[in-house]
Amino acid sequence: MANFFTDNKHLKFHLSHPDMQKIIRLKEKDFTEKDTYDYAPIDFEDAIDGYEKVLEIVGDISGNIVAPNAEDVDREGPKIVDNEVQYARGTQENYEALKQAGLVGMSLPRKFGGLNFSTIPYVMAAEIVSRADAGFANIWGLQDCAETINEFGSTELKEEFLPQFALNGATGAMDLTEPDAGSDLQSVQFKATYDSEKDTWFLNGVKRFITNGDADISLVLARSEEDTQDARGLSLFVYDRTHKAVTIRRLENKLGIKGSPTCELVFKNAPAKLVGDRKMGLIKYVMSLMNAARLGIGAQSVGIAEAAYREAYKYALERSQFGKPIIQFPAVYEMLSKAKTKLFVIRSLLYETARFVDIYKTYGHIMTERALEPEERKEMKKYQRLADIYTPLLKLVSSEYCNEIAYDAIQIHGGTGFMKDFPVERIYRDARITSIYEGTSQLQVVAAIRGVTTGGYVNQIREYEQRDYKPELEFMKKRLIHMTRQYEKVATRIIDEKDEEYLDFHARRLVEMAGNIIMGYLLINDAMRDDEYRNAAEIFIKKAEASNVEKMYYIKNTEQRDLGIIKSEG
Repeated sequence: MANFFTDNKHLKFHLSHPDMQKIIRLKEKDFTEKDTYDYAPIDFEDAIDGYEKVLEIVGDISGNIVAPNAEDVDREGPKIVDNEVQYARGTQENYEALKQAGLVGMSLPRKFGGLNFSTIPYVMAAEIVSRADAGFANIWGLQDCAETINEFGSTELKEEFLPQFALNGATGAMDLTEPDAGSDLQSVQFKATYDSEKDTWFLNGVKRFITNGDADISLVLARSEEDTQDARGLSLFVYDRTHKAVTIRRLENKLGIKGSPTCELVFKNAPAKLVGDRKMGLIKYVMSLMNAARLGIGAQSVGIAEAAYREAYKYALERSQFGKPIIQFPAVYEMLSKAKTKLFVIRSLLYETARFVDIYKTYGHIMTERALEPEERKEMKKYQRLADIYTPLLKLVSSEYCNEIAYDAIQIHGGTGFMKDFPVERIYRDARITSIYEGTSQLQVVAAIRGVTTGGYVNQIREYEQRDYKPELEFMKKRLIHMTRQYEKVATRIIDEKDEEYLDFHARRLVEMAGNIIMGYLLINDAMRDDEYRNAAEIFIKKAEASNVEKMYYIKNTEQRDLGIIKSEG
């Protein structure tokens, strides 16, 4: 019996991070709900025990139901029957198992039937499910929509929709993109019209590339203000599919994640309810929803990378050439070593980001019940700033590394990896989307560059730098300090040019340089708690230093006039 939680000790390692004490205390309001709900934890140890028990259930379902179904789901895929999406048989079985286990609405408050889990175990569950089947993780992971309703919806909206997730296992969807507005969401023209006589909003228009588009409950971005063309005219709405006012025009035939239905939808006078305030749909609510989705793609990327690495390692042990297993050849074991190191570092970045999100989001919920103390408000703002700059960095790096690990996993399999006889072929196809949807890697750089220009990355690097490290780790810290000085010099040079196009041209290099330093510190922080991470830290920092030097020299040797040459060649 496979269990994708218990067979991966690194998950429990991140679940036992010292910051979990603070996170759980905040989330559980100092354990004040223990007298109201018999399943609420009585203390920190009880809470962690609850997290582990639930994650074991997720691991069991993922290892013994979702993963064995993945190949059949990939072949069968969903279809449209009588204007409804019908999942593949395996997908239906997967979702039913997780629903019966009460694993929809994990993070929702107990008063709505949820488990009141913090972000960390929810993200960890997403990683586990993604390792089993990345396409199915999209369907299960869209319970993020419930958290958006919980964060921004009225009391009436919460009472109507949140129990549907937590108690009935409702599916969710984010209906954002449309044919003429892809990543540029402020150009959305999909209409929302208010009927004062019926006291109801009605939605009209077309949405495209909608993951799980025939969901029970959908969050829909629509233009509610006439004669507007920008983000200030957009609002967010909840649509309930029981109204049957949407036509599923088509299902996309995709390269990967084929079990996850991607729909084109036509809304015709579809009744809907407003989330929060008018005009705040994109500016506030969808940005929050997208950040949660990007954290989810980070978890998905780590899960896919875990699956790819395991397949490659297993094959390298079993496959013999020239009289010995191929894992004994330097060309192969170096690839595996690089893949393992990348996997370690994106997982560390995933859970560091999730901890930042956990703390600031929990303070946000506390604010709805009482005023924050000045120190609490200051702390909330600090972690929100960190979450805002770490989330796009996570999405960028984890998705790119996920693709690299899947690519190398195919290479280690050789010609057989190109065939459909091994799971790695599906894993490779599933990996490709991670650097595209929920904002391409290029768009993540646009968001992450704020961490460079505002000094946000350097400030956090300084905080890592001030920590005490074991003597045997000091040599790596010194390398990171040197890398930081190099990064600061080139970043200052580019910023001082005060040329937006020139900054944009070098943005990815600057973000990746900062990211390499941050991830180096995360690995030596891990090595402080477990010596197993020391080798990964040493390997990563050496390669990161070489990568940063290459970027630094390229930046030093380019001038603004070079943009014209490069642009003309493009």
